[in-house]
This record gives sequence, C-alpha cells and structure tokens, in this order.
Amino acid sequence: MSAASYTYAVARPFDPTRAAGLVGVDGAAIHLVRHQDLVAVVSPLAPADADETALRARLETLAELEAIARTHHRVVAAVAACTPTLPFRLATVHRSDDRVAQLLRREYRRFRETLDRLAGSVEVGVKIYVQHADASADAMSVAERARGSGSARVGKDYLRYRREQRDRRQHAWRRATTAAEQMDAVLAGLAIDRRQHRTQSAELFAAPGENVFNAAYLVDAGRAEELAARARRLGAENPHVTIEVTGPWPPYSFTGSEHGERT
Repeated sequence: MSAASYTYAVARPFDPTRAAGLVGVDGAAIHLVRHQDLVAVVSPLAPADADETALRARLETLAELEAIARTHHRVVAAVAACTPTLPFRLATVHRSDDRVAQLLRREYRRFRETLDRLAGSVEVGVKIYVQHADASADAMSVAERARGSGSARVGKDYLRYRREQRDRRQHAWRRATTAAEQMDAVLAGLAIDRRQHRTQSAELFAAPGENVFNAAYLVDAGRAEELAARARRLGAENPHVTIEVTGPWPPYSFTGSEHGERT
C-alpha cells in the first residue's frame, strides 16, 4: 500500500528551495502537489496512520498531539513566510497525492478567493482570564473560626460562605466579561476580521485563572504588533483581568469551511 498524504496547507506557488530541508510529521520530507496556480503542501504518512481510528489514537496521547501540532505549525509558518497560505486543520490526511490534486481541482475557485482575502494578513490571538480566590483555603478558614461553636454553627457558616463565594464569582465573571467586551470593541476596530472561539479549560492549558474570552483577530501583517501592544495596554489598565496575547500566526481561524475530509 502506498503512503498517504498528510496535508498542511494550500498556497500560492513559491520557490521550493525556500522550503528545502523542511520536514513534516514523523520526519518525512515536504513536497508540493500542484494544480494551475495553487500548490498543496504535503508529506507522506505511513499507510497505517491514514486510517482515521489509528490517527485519532495517536492524537489522544498528549506527547503525540504536541509533537504533531508543533510540526504542523512549523510547516505552515514556514510556507506562510514565503507566500499567501491557507492552513488546513490538524491531522488532515488524504489517501494519496492524487486525492489532494482532486481537492485542488474541486475547490480551486474557493481556495483562490480565500488566498486573495488572506494575502498580507496574520492572526493575533487574545485570551482574557479572571482570577478567583483560593476556595479551599477560605473554606478551611471558615471552619477554623467556627470550631468550638458546635456543628450547627459550623454548617451555617459554611453555607453562608458558599453563598458569598458564589456571589463573588458571579460578580467577578460579569465584571470580567464586561471588560472583555469593551476591549474587543477596541481591538476589532484595528482588525480586518475577528473570530470568537470557545473559552478554554484552565486545567488543560495551565491558564492564569478562568478563561472568560477567547478571540482571534485577522490583521494586516504590518499592524500585528500595534494590535498586540494595544491589547496588552488594555489588559494592564484593568486590574480585574489577566490578558494573554499570542501570535502573530498564519490565519488558522479565517480559512472558511473545513478542508480535512479523509478521501
């Protein structure tokens, strides 16, 4: 069985020597599949990993997920430094280069239009977090203060503490989301487009608090640092939230519909 084709992106043609030595998933060499004025950036993948179940099993292992994600981004970023690039989602696999060529023919007009729209632009990510007090420490403090007053007193104090804690969290959340909306209005004014993503779990990402806002901004490459600096200033001006700015990235969030069918 021939190797499958892991597909990283579709791009305008570029000098392949600029990607010389670039390797993809599992250390495989990158090559281009061409159709008219489009190229797909691919690398061979072992046939066993072309099976959707097998590839998903690899991605369920954190070390494998991180390795594949880093490689995927490294290839996309290298190509985006050469030419307008439409990144594909992680783990986009086709059964052969012929199937990749079929995709280029079938989606030729849409790919060209998307590349025209994304040319000269990058993505900047902004996440906003709200900090909460250490609930376990506060609960222990309540219990210590109430010790010796009887179990009924302890129970009442604890229930009152839980209500107050819930109210504080709700107030902090509302205040943070209001701040996020105000910041977003300013940042959107500097951007070509924006996408709001689902908030992320702090447990999964070791985030500095609870994520209340997660957005990506499409911006002219020459204004990326301006938007990032403005976001940081807005965060510094608001003591109730923590802001995280990432990028600039290739425009992952602005590519339109998914291109990752396994065919």
